[in-house]
Formats: sequence, structure tokens, C-alpha cells
Amino acid sequence: NMNAYTERIEALRELMDSEGWDAVILGGSDPHSSETPATRWRQVKWLTGFTGEAGDVVITADHAGLWTDTRYFIQANRQLEGTGVELHKMRIPGAVGIPQWLAEKAESEGRRLIVAVDGLCQSLDAISELETAGDGSLKIISIADLMDSLWLDRPQVPQTPIYTIDYETSGVVDREEKLNFLRKWMLKKGADYALVSSLDEIAWILNVRASDIAYDPYVISYLIVSQESAKWYVTKDEEIDIDTRDSFDELRGDGVEIYAYSEIFEGLEEIPEESSVFYDGASTSYEIYKRLSDRQLTLISERSPIQLQKALKTAKEIELLRETYIEDGLALSRFLKWVEDGVKSGDGPTEWEASEKLTALRAEIPGYRGDSFENISAYGEGAALPHYVTTKENSPKLQARGLYLIDSGGHYLTGTTDTTRTIPLGPCSSMEKIDYTLVLRSMIALSMAVFPKGTAGCQLDAVGREILWKEQRNFGHGTGHGIGYWLGVHEGPQDIRQNFNPQPLLPGMLTSNEPGLYREGQHGIRHENVILVVEDGKNEFGEWLKFDTLTCCPIDTGAVVLSMMSKEELDWLNNYNSWVYDTLSPRMSEEESAWLAEKCKPLISPWGGR
Repeated sequence: NMNAYTERIEALRELMDSEGWDAVILGGSDPHSSETPATRWRQVKWLTGFTGEAGDVVITADHAGLWTDTRYFIQANRQLEGTGVELHKMRIPGAVGIPQWLAEKAESEGRRLIVAVDGLCQSLDAISELETAGDGSLKIISIADLMDSLWLDRPQVPQTPIYTIDYETSGVVDREEKLNFLRKWMLKKGADYALVSSLDEIAWILNVRASDIAYDPYVISYLIVSQESAKWYVTKDEEIDIDTRDSFDELRGDGVEIYAYSEIFEGLEEIPEESSVFYDGASTSYEIYKRLSDRQLTLISERSPIQLQKALKTAKEIELLRETYIEDGLALSRFLKWVEDGVKSGDGPTEWEASEKLTALRAEIPGYRGDSFENISAYGEGAALPHYVTTKENSPKLQARGLYLIDSGGHYLTGTTDTTRTIPLGPCSSMEKIDYTLVLRSMIALSMAVFPKGTAGCQLDAVGREILWKEQRNFGHGTGHGIGYWLGVHEGPQDIRQNFNPQPLLPGMLTSNEPGLYREGQHGIRHENVILVVEDGKNEFGEWLKFDTLTCCPIDTGAVVLSMMSKEELDWLNNYNSWVYDTLSPRMSEEESAWLAEKCKPLISPWGGR
């Protein structure tokens, strides 16, 4: 029913006409700037049918446009067909973003444009960009839940059971200590109140988990903290759900007051005049900011200190993480053997069947709490799309040739994992082998990096690309992202990518290490391990850091071009695979162990490396 979307866009235009709005912007996020919002806030999908994770829509009287980045171009072209919505490409040279596009429109029409936004689902940072670009030519009107009058069967705020975690189950620091950390920071900054909107930060500081959002263990809520109180705005029916009731009792015992999610506006009203309030513009919605700025308050805008604090894993968390990555690697290794056996038998699984099998193997691990994102199970040309998702119907069958890519992860009580393996299922072309080897060498180069304390991820990004760049090859995504502790599989403030992010990499931070190479219509390759920043001694030149690899799963050497590998790279690869064998084989059956021994056999270079 393609025309549901054109009808919805028309209905929105009628609303715009009656209200006197020139443009409406709908973002792909929720009131907490979440990376993947719950269905209630999938407004772009409801209006246009586009299902990508990142996408913003602008509707004017004569134009409907979707702005998204390189990851989603192919998908957007497919999904927008027949809707009348035009694709605007971002993250490419000469791209024109929404602020600039609207400012140019105002200029060409020689008048001020009235732009309506759902201020709950636009961060303050996003609106500031609009206002700056428009330089007075764009008047922003914020309407909370703007789509409510059109989207009649709109889902409610999700309510899933809330669980608390503690030192016993997950090795985490007590919430009291975490709240004290925030309160100390507030004293230093002169803030009487702190507003926390970011869901991963709330989950971390209160030690709470739920499944309000698919794949992310968050509770949709707000938190307002002062020296005397911690007020949590969260909608849950504790009458029905025993886990939630127990969790609430425990939180109240620690002095956390609990209110309904919808009472956040009253909560802001109750902040006394003349107080100072801290908020983070990256995660605070424009609507909330507006309500604060309308009052006699001193506003303190800073990056939240919780982001960095939660990225620094404690010694206890690291100890549990190491074990978690071994358990996870064991499930993944069993999966790789199962895929190989299936393909060899002449009746291999489909991409979808493989994905289901992997989830089932992970689910057997004690402490498993779900997958950390949707499995990317991609054979052949599907793997050329970095965010490919296979469908149950018409899922391609794995054959005894070419490359298969599996990118997946799990949430456990003791950590979150994220691993990619690309494996040859049979004969590969020489281009596949060369690409496979270049990407593997890139991953190894970053694994072996040694760097001075104070180095930021963006300064190391080239280490993960140099080998590809020399061959004039590249990939469009970041080389690494931070990873939460039974939290989001993507977290800041650190990352390893080309954007200038000044955050230094510090001991205790986890990041992914995942260079790739994609040839549209042919194949895609990605090798991904998770690495931990650790100390590497000090000398007269300063303090040094390096990476420890946590992921424990064999790297297939079947597609490696030996003559391209240096002695140092081969040593790293052989040492890694032998560590994997020594660690996993005692936990395996005889048959599995024999298979792993074959996979982890050292590669011997006939001429002792290059």
C-alpha cells in the first residue's frame, strides 16, 4: 500500500496550511537523542516508509526530502519509491544539510520561513544549528508531539520490566557512589541541579536496565539530581510487574524519588527560581531547554561527565569482561564450525537461518540478556552493504565459494560484545583474497598500535587505514566506536574515526577495531575485534598506552595472501590464533577442538616474512 505515505504527507501539508507553517522538520530520534528510538518515535518511518536508523525529513508545500548518509543511500532509494520523497545525500563532498537548505530557500523566497519542529525529538544542538544557519530568516516553533493529531494509532511510551544490577551480579559500583560522583562534579561547576536526559547515562548511574528499546537495555526516563534529592521520571506500572516493584523499592531505599514520565515538565517547574541547572545540549531536547530558559535560572551547558566516567571500566568490570568475551567467542566459534559443516554437506543454511542459529547459541550462555544489535548475516554481495539485514523470505543460501560476513554481539550481565568475522566458504577470487588480506593487515596494525598518553582516537584512525590508503582503498564508516558495559553497543565519548573528536583514549576504555572494504554488487569484508586500552609503561619520552584484544574467536587464514604479510603481522596473527586455541579448546568437545586446531594452525611464511 505505497500510497499510505503520500496520503500522510498530504495530511501533514493540510495541517501546515491551517497553522501557517512553511516547513516541518521531523527527526529520526526521540526525546533523549537515542541512536535507535522506540516505535513511538519512529516518525520518519511512519511518514515516509524509510526504516534506516539515521534520517531526517523536511516537508514544505512543494517538496518532501529525506536527508541520510552513505550507509543508507541504496536502501532509501528502494524504500522511497512512489512516495514523492526525494533523497538528499549527506556525508559526501558538497552535501547540503537541512539548515543550509532551509536558509537558501528563505533567501530565494526573500522572506522569513516559519519552521515547525517536534521540539521533544530535536536536540538543542540541532536547533541551534538551524538558527545559526538561518541567521534570523528561520523562525522555529516547537510543538511537543506535533504528529499526535495525524498519527492516530501512535504507540505509547513503552513499559518493559525494570531490573536493577549490583556488584554481586555485574561487578558494578553502587548507585550511591555514582550519584555522589555526579554531585561532586556539580559542586565544582556550581550547579544546584543536574538534568540527565540520556538513557544510557541514566541506566549507568542508577544501575537499572529494561528493554524499552530493541537491542538497548534502557529505561525511557529523565533524572533530576540535586545535592539533596534524585528524582526519576519514569512510566511503569508497578502494580502489574513484580520485578519493577522490587526495583522501585530498592531505588526508594537509596533515596531515589519516583514520578511518572509525563511529570517531567512539572519537575522542571519545581526547580526554584535563581537556581543553576546543568544540562547537556547533545542529549537535551529543544522543548525541555525552552521550558528551562523561559524561567529565572542560570543554565550551565556542558558535556555530561557521566559519558566519560562510564567509559572507564573498573578493574572488576574488566575482569568480568575478559571472561564474557571468552564465553561469547566460544558460541561464535561453534557457529562458524556449524556454518562450515552445513556448506560442506552441500546444503548450506540461508543467511537468515545462520543468524537464528547464532542467536540460539548465544542464548545458551548463562547471563545472556539478548543480542546487542540486529545480526548482520551477509553472503557475497549483501556484505557490500555495511548495515545489511537479511529477510526471512528469499534469504540467500550460503554456497561453497566466496566470502560470508557475520557481524553480531550479545548483552550479558557481565558485559556487551560486538564481533565481525568474514570467512571464505570455498574458492575465492584473487581480488577477494587481496581485499581480505588488506583489511586483516589493517585490523592487525591498529591492534599492535602503541601511543603516548593523551592521544585521541581520531589521531589513531589513520593507523587503521594506512595499509588500505596505500592501495587507494577506503571504507565509509568509523574504524572504532566505544562499547558499553551491558549497555549500548555504541557509546562515547571516545571513538576512532576521522571526525575531530578531541577525547583522549584512556586506560579502561573499550573500543571496536573494525576496518572494512566494500565493493558494491560483489563482496564486503570486515574484521572486527574489541580492544581495551591498557598502560604500557613510561620512560623519559612519556607514558605509553597500547591495546589488549578481548575478542576470543579464530581469524580464518584460508583467504590470506601470504606474500602480502610482513613477519610482524604474521607473528601477531599466529600468536592471536594460538591464544584462541589455548583458551577455547579446553571448553570444547573433541570434535570441536580438532576443528579449532585446524583453524588456528600457524601460517608459515616460506621466506620469513617480507
